[in-house]
This record gives sequence, structure tokens and C-alpha cells, in this order.
Amino acid sequence: MIPTGYETALVDSAEYFVHLAIVLAPLFVGASFLVGLAQEYLPPERVEAMLRSRDHGSGNVLAAGLGAVTPFCSCSTVPILAGLLGAGAPTGLAFSFLLASPIVNWIAVVLLFGLFGTSVTVAYVVTALFAAIVGGIIIGTLNLDNYVKDVRITAGGREITTDGGSAAGASSCACRGSATRSHRERIVAAGRGSLSFFWDTLPYIVVGITIGALIHGAVPETLLQRIAGPENPLATPMAALAGAPIYVSISGMLPIAHSLAEQGIPIGTVIAFVIGGAGISIPNLILLNKLFERRLLAIYAGTVVAIGITVGVLFNTVLAGVL
Repeated sequence: MIPTGYETALVDSAEYFVHLAIVLAPLFVGASFLVGLAQEYLPPERVEAMLRSRDHGSGNVLAAGLGAVTPFCSCSTVPILAGLLGAGAPTGLAFSFLLASPIVNWIAVVLLFGLFGTSVTVAYVVTALFAAIVGGIIIGTLNLDNYVKDVRITAGGREITTDGGSAAGASSCACRGSATRSHRERIVAAGRGSLSFFWDTLPYIVVGITIGALIHGAVPETLLQRIAGPENPLATPMAALAGAPIYVSISGMLPIAHSLAEQGIPIGTVIAFVIGGAGISIPNLILLNKLFERRLLAIYAGTVVAIGITVGVLFNTVLAGVL
């Protein structure tokens, strides 16, 4: 017979699982619908065209903004980067897009809002976008174009070439929408796509909710506080690094993040965990390895970790009394 303590933990975990599932399912479908609309009206090749002619400064701002509102997956982000770099776009500008794309996107924003509220969501978006802009500007001053690989990527039936960021490229990805489609057709397509995306992503959501529920109900709060609490000065850097190996998807990370926050882990440490997981996940690094030499890939990973730590410390200190 299961001891009473374990029974209580399992019941608590089960109740928390149901709570997160009820909260996240409609939020995720709604966010996926917004993603579909973004891809219908702002397809990847249009994003690439908008960024090609931009330079440092204002170009980094636009690149980070487009990276946030065009939540393409990694398999689409890599062709966009290839097209940008192949067309001669500054490396720093491409990095602002690359940094913002996985860290700030509509799914993350909607789920953050549902789980953590308005204040945390707004603070996260503003600080993460600012970090992506500044990070891209800094990287743009380091003359790293020679660390972009000479590669050919086929996307949407077109071949894209990069040669150290100085060649002429082609359009990146096939557009799901068409200029001849009506608004109604686009909305219907976005709705169907949101349901399809939900079912495709459901296993990752279930994994994330399950881990979050087990943390909430079965892991002693004293243990979590000892590892990731405010008394551990290395908690935030450790969280930024720990997110990568256990990342499944942003929809799976946020239930875990919410559970950690519910157990008393400082919000900045939780945010560092989310940023590290989204930015330097193993699948993302494997895809970027097609474009970047190891030194540039290491610089990207280091930049993401630095952003996670910086934003996390900012949340834990400056913003702690406001949020």
C-alpha cells in the first residue's frame, strides 16, 4: 500500500496537471491561431525582403521586432538567415532576428500572460527584445562574417547560397498564403493550422505539464530552494544552462517554469531557465551548425546564456519589488 505522504503528493500532482491543462490548452490554440495569421500575412520571404536593405541600428530594431512577431520554427529560421546573410545583410542584424525569434514569440507571450500575468509578460518582452537588439549590435561590431559557412540550402523549391555573408541570395521559404487569397480564406487556413499545430505539439505540452505537476507535488520545496533559491548565488547562471538539455518546446518549458515559480523559485531564475532552453536547445544548435562555424556557434550560445543571466538578474533585483 502506498504511504499517505506519497498518496498526497500524487493527488496534488494530478490536480495541478488538470489545472495547467485547462489553462494552457485554450491559450495554446489561440496563440497558434495568431501564429497562423502572422504566417499568412507576413510570410518568411517578405520578412527577408524587409531586412535585406537595412543596416545597423534601426535594422537591428526591425530585425528583433520581426523575429518576435514572426514565430517561425527553427527549420524556417535557418533558411531566412541563409537568405539574409547570402544577400549581404549585416551579421549583427541577422543575429538580432535570430536571438529574438525563439525567445520572444506569440506562443511564449500568450502562455506567459496566462501563467504569470501582465506585469511579468510585459517586462519579459521588453527586456528580451532590448537584449536581442543590443546583442545584435555588439556582434555586428566584431567582424564575424568569415565564420558563416559556405552552404547551399534548399527551401520552398529554391536554392539559397551563403558565402561568408557577402554573396547574393534567393528568397528563403515558400509562403503559405498568396496575394490572391481572401481574408476569409486566410483566417480559415490559420484556424485549421492552429488545430493541426496543437495536435502535433500536444505530446510536448503533456510532457511539460507532467514534469511541472511532478515538481509541484512530489519534489520537496526545500530541495528546490537549496538548488535554485535566492541563497544560491549561482542559481541564475545554472538555470540558463540547465534549460537547454531538457528543452522540448516553449509550450513544454513554460508549465515547468510556472511550477518552479509556484514552489518559490525567484522569477528571474525561472526566466533565465526559459531563455536558455528556448535559445540554445539542442535541435536549434544542430540546425544553426549548418550555417555557422563552431566559433560563431559558440558566440551565439554564449550570447543567449548571457542574455538569460542578465535578464534573470534584472528580474530578481531591479524588478523584484515591482512585479
